[in-house]
Amino acid sequence: MLGAGIAAAGLTAALGQWLYAPAVGWTIAALIYNVTVWLSIAPMDHVRTADHAQEEDPGLQTTDLLIILAAVGSLAAVVLVIAGSKDVAGSARLLLALFALMCTAMSWLMVHTLYTLRYATIYYGAVPGGISFNQNEPPQYTDIAYMAFSVGMTYQVSDTDITTREMRSAVLRHSLLAFLFGTGILATTINLVVSLAA
Repeated sequence: MLGAGIAAAGLTAALGQWLYAPAVGWTIAALIYNVTVWLSIAPMDHVRTADHAQEEDPGLQTTDLLIILAAVGSLAAVVLVIAGSKDVAGSARLLLALFALMCTAMSWLMVHTLYTLRYATIYYGAVPGGISFNQNEPPQYTDIAYMAFSVGMTYQVSDTDITTREMRSAVLRHSLLAFLFGTGILATTINLVVSLAA
């Protein structure tokens, strides 16, 4: 993931587009990460989810760093496109806008994927639980993703109940970040549309 992102950034810079190189590298790395993680966790049942969540925890600091990078990366991509769009015209402007949307989408997906993994780690931690899914069977990753993406899109839980302080704290961090991320995306996207229309 990281190697592919660095290679993509290096190639972009070598082609003379150094302004966009970091955003290209980030987008490729986030795309590979998202695809790899979802191909791995989506088919897991609750037993495999529990085993995976206990073994594969990247750590709170690593997760938080990746989440911050995802948020900053997508917003930086849109800012770079706005800055660079003044020097291009026609179809190149449209390609820059599509690239900014791709970077933002990959970063958005990465944030909520990381929170899916974080919630699973908390749920299947030393004291299992923290979320009531109103079902008898323990949750699998797709159940946990449902909650994570609900928080990411609405800044609240929907039909699940949060039952522990640790989970509540994680949901609070997630909803605040999702709100800031959404607000930043909205503001920069409006600016991008105005800039491209000019």
